[in-house]
Amino acid sequence: MAKLNLLLLAVLVACALGLVTSQHKARKLFAELEREHARARELDIDYGRLQLEASTWGLHSRVEKIATGALGMRPVDARRVRIVERDAGR
Repeated sequence: MAKLNLLLLAVLVACALGLVTSQHKARKLFAELEREHARARELDIDYGRLQLEASTWGLHSRVEKIATGALGMRPVDARRVRIVERDAGR
């Protein structure tokens, strides 16, 4: 009977250690998951900010202002435009 009690005690201690270890690992993984969720939220905010910046940089009025001011370009004169049609054989 004493051997059986010692065996059951050893099994009980092993199960208790397994439970403590698995709970600790689960808590560590949950903390890591929360950090990754926070990082994902930060990346979403950055992505939205970058989309807004890209749309601002590509505004027609801004592009036209830079083209006329910095690059010295001007709108094309309609009299100088030539339309070239594609060959029908192609």
